[in-house]
Amino acid sequence: MNYKKIDQKDIDFLLSICDKDRVFIDKEINEDYWHDELAGIERCPEVLVKVISTDEVSDIMKYAHKNNIPVTPRGQGTGLVGGAVAIYGGIMIDLSKMNKIIEIDEENLTLTVESGVLLMEISKYVESHDLFYPPDPGEKSATIGGNINTNAGGMRAVKYGVTRDYVRGLEVVLPNGEVIETGGKIVKNSSGYSLKDLIVGSEGTLGIVTKAVLRLLPLPKKAISLLIPFPDLSMAIETVPKIIKSKIIPTAIEYMVKDVILASADFLGKTFPDSSADAYLLLTFDGNSKEEVEQSYEKVAHICLESGAYDVLISNTQERQESIWSARGAFLEAIKASTTQMDECDVVVPRNKIAEFVKFSDDLQKKFDIRIKSFGHAGDGNLHIYVLRDELSQEVWDKKLHDVFECMYTRARELGGQVSGEHGIGFAKKPYLNESLGEEGIKLLKNIKLAFDPKNILNPGKVCQ
Repeated sequence: MNYKKIDQKDIDFLLSICDKDRVFIDKEINEDYWHDELAGIERCPEVLVKVISTDEVSDIMKYAHKNNIPVTPRGQGTGLVGGAVAIYGGIMIDLSKMNKIIEIDEENLTLTVESGVLLMEISKYVESHDLFYPPDPGEKSATIGGNINTNAGGMRAVKYGVTRDYVRGLEVVLPNGEVIETGGKIVKNSSGYSLKDLIVGSEGTLGIVTKAVLRLLPLPKKAISLLIPFPDLSMAIETVPKIIKSKIIPTAIEYMVKDVILASADFLGKTFPDSSADAYLLLTFDGNSKEEVEQSYEKVAHICLESGAYDVLISNTQERQESIWSARGAFLEAIKASTTQMDECDVVVPRNKIAEFVKFSDDLQKKFDIRIKSFGHAGDGNLHIYVLRDELSQEVWDKKLHDVFECMYTRARELGGQVSGEHGIGFAKKPYLNESLGEEGIKLLKNIKLAFDPKNILNPGKVCQ
């Protein structure tokens, strides 16, 4: 692609609209901005701008559009697929300083925020008002803008759904610099195509989200978790469809295996409440009274015991809840700390195919002589499977990773699944999206991109480009 290279005139323009201490050039740009969380894809932007307002974003996009300069929007950089990496250089816009909570509306049950507000800050703030923002991705230090751009799901998606279900309205800067508002505090809307829902999950390729109106719920008064040990992972995961079929839907249904749990506990320097089994289900139930929650989990506990569980451990104290969920939250970091490099497959398959897919991925370890670790959201079929490099040479690693991924994505398609459940496509997973959607599907995506961004300057090289 033939983009303009940044020169002094471009720098002077950026300095004319932003303070000097928020514009960084070449070696001034911290290496953290060259990559995202997994760091497998690295490119340095030519200039980094830390914006503080929608007007600044708009002015930068108008200039970039006029001068054919690529622009990469970025939040906290917690993505795993290279979605916030400046593949073609140009300008990187860091939105993390746009972090104001603008308004909580308790009559309409909405929260209006700038896109750089962290997920953990949203949760804490609304809970202080006895309200609840349900989406719960594992990375709590991600920005809400990043969550919106990947349609993040998380552990509570089983009962409550994903980010798209809680976005009521957006303020968006388009690739030409124009600012639009789509949706709002309204509950229903049949007014033409849903531009809001096109932006959600678009990975910063259609527009830059600067503000969001989020839907809130009343805060559940009580939550209890069950830690359920099983003899093996297949038996644990095969229990999940039985739980769903019971019509009692837990807030979360996670699966985990012993070696990942022990690695996480060691990483945190804490003791996990139980390490007697090879596999576990971790379930959470919430409601407005202890009696309501107990009524829900007792039937599910009985189903698990009938399905071969060793026991049902009730996490009914704050200390035990903390020890379990802190270990679960550290799985990714613990796995990453155990190897030299890794990459992730975050496929999503129908719930009744989870056990089959996990067993298939486990068998690939022997077939390709490579370590593979997994955990995931058993209740919604979204699996997080990590292929570990360890001491493999670059050439051997590249070949094995390619072959393992080809096997996993092919099998996911055969089982009726899709490439990504919540982490997106970014740069790294584009080939697998092409295989999944086919020629006509990719053509439609490209035409949507063309309608929003005919010059292809906004986050180029991502998703379908």
